[in-house]
Amino acid sequence: MRKKIVAGNWKMHKNAEQTEDLLNDLIAKIPTDTAATVIVAPTFINLASAVEHLQFTNIEVAAQNVHQAESGAFTGEISADMLKSVGVDIVILGHSERRAIFNETDALIANKVGTALEHDMTVIFCFGEELKDRQSKNHFNIVENQLRDGLFQIEAKDWEKVILAYEPVWAIGTGETASPEQAQEMHEFIRETVRKNYGNDIAENVSILYGGSVKPENAKEIFSKPDVDGGLIGGAALKADDFVAIVNAI
Repeated sequence: MRKKIVAGNWKMHKNAEQTEDLLNDLIAKIPTDTAATVIVAPTFINLASAVEHLQFTNIEVAAQNVHQAESGAFTGEISADMLKSVGVDIVILGHSERRAIFNETDALIANKVGTALEHDMTVIFCFGEELKDRQSKNHFNIVENQLRDGLFQIEAKDWEKVILAYEPVWAIGTGETASPEQAQEMHEFIRETVRKNYGNDIAENVSILYGGSVKPENAKEIFSKPDVDGGLIGGAALKADDFVAIVNAI
């Protein structure tokens, strides 16, 4: 049975004090018996303190990125070993902002995925089409190519450490949201693509999250779709009440 997951990507928000305040709010407000696996991804400099703060809670901590090399002269980068050393074993890879702003290619992301899995980290693998792709009805091809070129080099055993996160780029930070029907259509296609390449067991057990302007107002309807297993949340993850409402929508 695949997990229901709500993950909050904080991006470049919240200093140390603000991070502690938000974590305290989440600890106080997220039910201890929630059906969802809850993950938060603060900034790099706040990861160690977040791990310590959340160690006796049901909230897990993820990093927003990792470098593909083990170590070396890569100023400003963070390695998998560094993340593991502070207790972080989940990492978000392939986010649309990393692809668009920092020019990360499928080949580079595939390399990062391999490094993370070698360090026994769980990968939240992000992918999704831009508006022009959907308007030209090329969105299924784009998604299939991103999966094939960025992820499908992994072995079957590695899927236990993979969470998929479909993020239609046109619905991130724009206030636009794919309809629940559009989300289900794409999630069903994604699961079928995994099935064709890795078989039914893996396809049925991998969690596929939706990441595109999920809000308390639309979360329940989106999460009700059979192939949507939760959400990768951006802006709403920065407000405790909104994030908790989305968790409760599971």
